[in-house]
Parts: sequence; structure tokens; C-alpha cells
Amino acid sequence: MTDIDCMVIGAGVIGLACAAQMARDGNSVMLVEQECRIGDHTSSRNSEVIHAGIYYAPGSLKARLCVEGRELLYRWCEERGVSHRRIGKLLVAVSEAEIDALEALQLNAQRSGVESLQEVSRARLSEMEPAVAGVAALFSPQTGIIDSHGFMESLLAEARAHGADLALETRVTRMAPSTEGWVIEGVSCGEPFSITARRVINAAGLFASKLAEVIEGLAPEHVPVTYWCQGRYFSYAGRAPFNHLVYPMPEANTAGLGVHATLDLGGQVRFGPDVAWTQWLDYRVDESLCEEFSYAIKRYFPSIDKKKLCPGYSGIRPKLSAPGQPAVDFMIQGPEVHGLPGLVNLYGIESPGLTASLAIAQHVSRLFD
Repeated sequence: MTDIDCMVIGAGVIGLACAAQMARDGNSVMLVEQECRIGDHTSSRNSEVIHAGIYYAPGSLKARLCVEGRELLYRWCEERGVSHRRIGKLLVAVSEAEIDALEALQLNAQRSGVESLQEVSRARLSEMEPAVAGVAALFSPQTGIIDSHGFMESLLAEARAHGADLALETRVTRMAPSTEGWVIEGVSCGEPFSITARRVINAAGLFASKLAEVIEGLAPEHVPVTYWCQGRYFSYAGRAPFNHLVYPMPEANTAGLGVHATLDLGGQVRFGPDVAWTQWLDYRVDESLCEEFSYAIKRYFPSIDKKKLCPGYSGIRPKLSAPGQPAVDFMIQGPEVHGLPGLVNLYGIESPGLTASLAIAQHVSRLFD
């Protein structure tokens, strides 16, 4: 007999969602996290945006799970009192040269099942956001903002309500298949442990590929390289100059969507993220970046007061594409891919991972059927 039905490794938003789903499905669940608190990395260091599903390749996991997850997430927040606002987003073409890109985004969104985008003229844009410069825009009424920490706490509460346990400061160092499932070894709060589980979900985010390397029997060709992409944010002092989120056209040949403007639930504006590839867990934001940020923001917010910009925070995204390469899809590998029963590995779960989290958890659960 195994000790538990399912171990979920990694207590970011994806691991928490998977733990809640598996526990609701009737499994005994152990959720383990190497840090001293949940969501310590990517899940708590992002724009806290609920995405509509505009940017992703039609038919991809990102596109499908974002659209499914968005509605699941709004329903979850309403039912459980998680703070959020369906604030809406403007995608802005700042020049005539960007009109084609704007139209391409609209077509891409439609092909992904996002039918709600509204065309916004220059005059209407000026009415909606007087501080924003642009010749045309698209308005996404399904885009919102969320208290990501409150959401993660609600996922943990749901998992625990269905019997799941959480072990912090717990690191897995070896996994080996057995006749009953998996033997998992590691260190928890400085003490070695060994436990058996019928199923294992690798939701380790930034560390998913590294964790996969200690899974015995997993062929190397099923372990992709994970690249770390840092995104830094600057906050903006004073009264918010915008009523909605404001996104410029995505930058060509980069890993990001451009330095956009988001609002948090308290009405504070922040700008970001930029793109900086790194090999280190470095969350510092250097004030010297202010000039670079100001230049990027000025394209759509010409009256920006650079003195109001101050370093905010940064996050690191796990990407499966190297610098200079086009973005790739989520990689969710079940037994049908790697041939190991009772194992699901999740790689490259970056944006729109938070939006898609509940749909991802349902998808993972189905892979065990």
C-alpha cells in the first residue's frame, strides 16, 4: 500500500490548484514546497492580471486553458470572496504603423474564442483614457485584476478542507517508480524522509526541469531546458492616471508583451515587466532602469513624470524558449508522453498560468484517468 494517493511538488498557484483539484477528486494529497511559504516565486511576483486569452496561438494549451481558466477563475473569486475587479484592458496602437498588428491581435483572439474585443477609435480612446496617446485601440472587457495572494490562500483552504496536507521547507531529492506508484525521498525541515505515492505532480515552476532530473526512469528527451526570464516593475506615485489596464503592442522579437500599465486593487499604478534573461534568483530592481522604463512608457503615456517612477518588484518566468526564440506553449506531460504511470510534469507554466490555473488543474486530473 502507498502512504498517500498523490504528492504535488511545488506550492505556487499551479501546485495549489492541482492539490485542491486532486483532493476534491477524493485523493489523499500531500503538497510539498521547498520555500518557507507558498507562492514565493513566480506566483506572487507578476502583474496580477486575469487575462482574456488574446495573445496565444489558437489551439494551443495556453489559448484553450486561458479561456477556460478565466471563467473558472472569475466564478471562483465570486463564490469565495477573493478580491478581484473586471477592470478591462486597452490594447493601444500608438502609430498608424501598428494598426496591422492591432488587427492581427483581434483576429488571433477571435480564433481563440475571444469574441468580446471592441474596436476603439482615436476619439473614443481619448474619452476613455485622456492621458493615453494612440491612433486606435481594442478594449477587452473580460480582462481583470486579482489579489493573487488571496487567491492562493483560498486554494490552500480548499485543499485542506478536503484533507490535503502542506509541508513547507521540504525538498524532493529522488523519485523512483515502484510497483505501487512512486517512492519519493527528500529533506523536510532538515530531516530526511521517504514516502510512497500512487501519483506525483511536478508543479515546481522555475525548478520543474531540475526536479525532473532526479526522477529515475524519465528519459532525458522528456526533460526540456527551462530558461529564466526576469521581469521588473516600477510603481508610479500619486493618483492613477488611468482607469483601465493599458498595453502597448507586443514588442517584436522579445519574450514579453511590452512595458504595460496595470492597476492593483488599491488603485496603485505599476509599469512592467521588462525582459532580462538571468541564471540567478535575483529580485532586485535597480533605480538605473528608470530611464529605460520612462522611454518605453512615454510612447503611450507622453505626460509621464519620470520623478514619480520608483523601483517596485520583480519576478522570474520559467520559459521553454531561449533568448531570441519565439514563445512556445505550456508543456504538460502525462504518462502517454513519457511512459511512466502516475506522473505528470508541468514545464514552462508562465503567463497566463495564474489565469489558467484552475483549468490546468482539471487538465492534469484528467491525465490520470
